[in-house]
Amino acid sequence: MGRSIAANAFTFLILMIAALGGFIAWAQGQFRNEGPLTEDLVIEVVRGATLGGISENLLYVGAISNEQIFRIGARYTQRDTKLKFGEYVLPAGSSMDEILDILVEGKSIQYFVTIPEGMYIAEIVARINANEDLTGEIENLPTEGMLAPNTYSFQRGDTRQSVVDRMFEAQIAILDAAWEGRAEGLPLASKEELLILASIVESEAGGAGEWGLVASVFYNRLAVNMRLQADATLRYGLTDGKERLRGRLFQSQLDKVTAYNTYQIAGLTPTPISNPGRDAILATANPETSKFYYFVLDGSGGHAFAKSLQEHNRNVAAWRKIERERSSN
Repeated sequence: MGRSIAANAFTFLILMIAALGGFIAWAQGQFRNEGPLTEDLVIEVVRGATLGGISENLLYVGAISNEQIFRIGARYTQRDTKLKFGEYVLPAGSSMDEILDILVEGKSIQYFVTIPEGMYIAEIVARINANEDLTGEIENLPTEGMLAPNTYSFQRGDTRQSVVDRMFEAQIAILDAAWEGRAEGLPLASKEELLILASIVESEAGGAGEWGLVASVFYNRLAVNMRLQADATLRYGLTDGKERLRGRLFQSQLDKVTAYNTYQIAGLTPTPISNPGRDAILATANPETSKFYYFVLDGSGGHAFAKSLQEHNRNVAAWRKIERERSSN
């Protein structure tokens, strides 16, 4: 009798071990084999989500077939505390193991906001605020000129302030490097003055790739105590950078007294008049050498440079003719 009971118990134990082994093999297959998704799926892991919440959502959207196995697999492979928030693309057929890899690597869908060179800070704020994939308000705003134009990537739900902070840090790095590597003998007393002049160069050059020559014109003028006479500074001063004025300027605007009217004031403006890009800052720190004192648009997207007022007047007349012809067509 005793032997029979022992034999039965041993047999039962063998069956239990076999069943357990079969379950483990099945669970491993569920974990590593192709998943139920029939097409790519975008999911979002919100900030602060728990493993339980993530697995429940994955089951709900049909990305996994068993949330318990997903959680056990995550803990067993020590990835349960490494999941990163963000928005992800899960390829069709992704296994639970592959989904965990995606969530741990954190290669989430990236969104972008592009800030062109030469924008006013008010324009940058408006563009960032209009982006609905960002959240929150901008509470700490740097001064004009201190936001580096570029295309910035972010994850859905990132804060607007975080983008502004990155732009500010980038501009500091650019400005520090430009000041450190500046040409000798520049008539600038500080990095702040470099940024001011670079903002004028950026706004006047207009993205034509002629920052170095435009910078040389302004340096040549400063060297002989000649006023900068930059339309971009006048336009900025007329609205204090709150609005961008376009079109031809009237004499009444040219006569308007502001701290930014470089037709009236000598030297630099009190602050930057835009947010210059890296190219403009570096070109202002290391300008080309020229004997030019004047420049005007040439109709091809660039500028016609001149050494004398007489030559400049001819260039202006040529540009006015191009304007008239374009307006009549």
